[in-house]
Amino acid sequence: MQFFMRWSFAGLLVAMTYNPTPWNYLSWFARHRLDQLPLAAVMGLALAIGYVVTLRATVRALGLTGVLLVLGLVAAVTWLALDQGWLTLQTPDGRIWLAIFAASAVLGIGLSWSMVRGHAPEGAGAS
Repeated sequence: MQFFMRWSFAGLLVAMTYNPTPWNYLSWFARHRLDQLPLAAVMGLALAIGYVVTLRATVRALGLTGVLLVLGLVAAVTWLALDQGWLTLQTPDGRIWLAIFAASAVLGIGLSWSMVRGHAPEGAGAS
């Protein structure tokens, strides 16, 4: 259950930044940056903090090699799904949602890796 909560957090972070609907930060910012600049700054900084924490935890847990391996696994599973006809990418929106899914999978696995290993990352706990 914790894995899905962490994966959901990563998915929300990525989708809130950009998705093919009008309900995302980048689209909102493009329309309202001049008339609501303070709110845009707060929202942008909140997203940036979310990315710093999430990316730092992911790279610390998996390492660069681990991140690349998980990304490769997600790419290979996507390739398999396309090859078997389980998935089609006929629309640009479908490709964007796939990229959101892939990014959230990598980040979700990175956020959950200490759970898989059975302990917190080095230096995270008390001695």
